[in-house]
Amino acid sequence: MSFSTTIDEAVGPLVLALDVGSTGTRGGLYDARGLPVKGARLKILHSFTTAGDGTSTMDADQVTDEIRACIDHCATQFDAPIAGVALDTFAASLVGVDAEHRAITPTFTYADSRCAPQVSYLRATLDEDETQQHTGTRQHTSYLPPRFLWLKENHADAFGRARRWLSLGEYAWLRIIGTTAAGTSTAAWTGMLNRHTCTWDEPLAATVGVPIEKLSPVAHPSQPLRPAIDIAQTWPTLADAMWFAPVSDGHTQSFGAGATDSSRLVLSAATSGALRRVITGAVDDLPRGLWCYRLDEERSILGGAINDVGRAMTWLENTFQLPEPEVVIDYLNGDPHTDTPLVLPWFTGERSTGWIGDARAVLSGVSAATTPLELYRGTVEGIALAYQRMLTELLLVEGRPAEIVGTGRVTLDHPGLLQMIADATGAPVTPVTIKRSTLHGTALHALDVLAPHVERADVTRAETLRPHPERRGYYRRRVERFRVLYDKVYAR
Repeated sequence: MSFSTTIDEAVGPLVLALDVGSTGTRGGLYDARGLPVKGARLKILHSFTTAGDGTSTMDADQVTDEIRACIDHCATQFDAPIAGVALDTFAASLVGVDAEHRAITPTFTYADSRCAPQVSYLRATLDEDETQQHTGTRQHTSYLPPRFLWLKENHADAFGRARRWLSLGEYAWLRIIGTTAAGTSTAAWTGMLNRHTCTWDEPLAATVGVPIEKLSPVAHPSQPLRPAIDIAQTWPTLADAMWFAPVSDGHTQSFGAGATDSSRLVLSAATSGALRRVITGAVDDLPRGLWCYRLDEERSILGGAINDVGRAMTWLENTFQLPEPEVVIDYLNGDPHTDTPLVLPWFTGERSTGWIGDARAVLSGVSAATTPLELYRGTVEGIALAYQRMLTELLLVEGRPAEIVGTGRVTLDHPGLLQMIADATGAPVTPVTIKRSTLHGTALHALDVLAPHVERADVTRAETLRPHPERRGYYRRRVERFRVLYDKVYAR
């Protein structure tokens, strides 16, 4: 059975889901079981604007136009009422807006690392351990406190002119429906939300010079927005739809992979990657290497993240002359080799577990005889070892989950990665095989409110990948070499 439905067989109510990722904007129609409706889907490609100084930005109006185009396509394919519209975007974005609700800055993405000096300042100024217990985050270039300080110091005019500071999703809703709010997880992923009260952390906002009134109100999933304009004139099928405040893609990808409680740990691998576990309440004593974000009134998500997964593989494919894809896949799935280069895989900075935002990739053990294929494998092994470091800390907090599931574009395009992670961690991993799991989770996020009693369709899966016992010794040694190299290169 395919994971989809036709409009004639769809179970109401219908939801229009939208996802803004690092590589594109997607839209799709889903029924109450969480099944995508055939014939109502659109993807528009885009990319970050990057530079060697750490720049990573996007144009907020371009993305808003993409979202509008996805809504227009999906809402006009069928003459059927749509009960809700939900949006997720990549986390920790920021755009400054003037009094006319126009963007006066680029959208800064989580990968923009130019505020590394401000991270150092905040670490020296704040009690970082105490702040992490409030907000669930360390100080890092992917979060907003150092970015605000960087803007204040380097773009004082724009910083002073901005009437509001919004995430990319909040900006899109302001332009499209005339009102906005920060979904709980969007606010949490900024590093400025008090995770215990679900309100903006006022002492931290004061430290970075941003009045609370310049930030959006925080809205739980149970608090949908009311459009300030007549939506029915443009999209009749959305005349009575609920519009949900934008949420983080990490939130919805976890839901989309089937993780709504702590029994299942989600391993995400797309442009960036993460390990996430949905929990009830919040961890009282959060380890330094992890983050904990609020999702709603009752649940939080605990985990760690890596900036470069698909991004690292794309760099390898664009930089080196690799053999045919079948050869690469066989090589990754094969037994490890002791002469494989050791790689610290942070091309755009490290997040968990060390939080070194200005870290850059390190390739160690490269000789004149090293081949592109060996460099490729070394980088993928480095990514697997970064996941291993995160998993070790997660298991100390919550114990071993019933299962680990893998999701995201890279898990489908590069199956050797999940096997390597299973070997490096000693833990079985089950691939989730549905495409667009983040978009699926965004639909489920709205359906929890709109159709709580409708049974959801189970996501499809592949065979579980189990660790090869004979490789365990190699990866134990690799873990230790990775730790030693990390400590020597990044010691602060």
